[in-house]
Amino acid sequence: MEQYRTLSPQYGTRQHGPRRDRPRPPRPPRQPVPSQAGRGAGGEPVRAARPPGPQRRPALVRRPAPAPAPTAGGLPNPRLTGLGSGLFCAVVMFLLGALCSALFGASLTAYGVLFLPVCALTARWVRRGDLMTAPVVVPIAFAVGLLPLADGEGGTGSRLMGLMTALATQAGWLYGGTLIAGVIVIVRRIRLVRRRTAGARPPV
Repeated sequence: MEQYRTLSPQYGTRQHGPRRDRPRPPRPPRQPVPSQAGRGAGGEPVRAARPPGPQRRPALVRRPAPAPAPTAGGLPNPRLTGLGSGLFCAVVMFLLGALCSALFGASLTAYGVLFLPVCALTARWVRRGDLMTAPVVVPIAFAVGLLPLADGEGGTGSRLMGLMTALATQAGWLYGGTLIAGVIVIVRRIRLVRRRTAGARPPV
């Protein structure tokens, strides 16, 4: 005698007997865990594909060139005005004259030798706008430096006569220093004119 079993209304009734497996509906795919989202099979991050479009190249930003660092141990390179170069040369030659009078027994030869590098520095350090003042102030500074070396024990007149005698006897050093200053000024002037000419030429 077959027995029937009553089930809940949603499942209906079933008969006892051999159990038949019904095909189960496919399960929906699992959503990735937030901590593992965006990672591939090997654990490497997966980049999302970007929609195709025009690629923009980053704009190149030009940075200003750094200022050149001062070279260690280099010689000073100031720029003196015409008046400044005259004061520099006169003060230095007066100090050198006093030094020669104290150490070298008022040697005019030592004074003339020291006069030459002072002339070169004066012509080198004067600024471009006052180049022609260097050969003018150099002879004046030479005469100023001779004041401590001039022989004159009888007063102002005697010292003045000693100064004129020193200028006459040491004219070779005076002309040599003036010539050095003039040559340096001419070379600097030629370079300045060439730079201006090269800058004024139209591009080819």
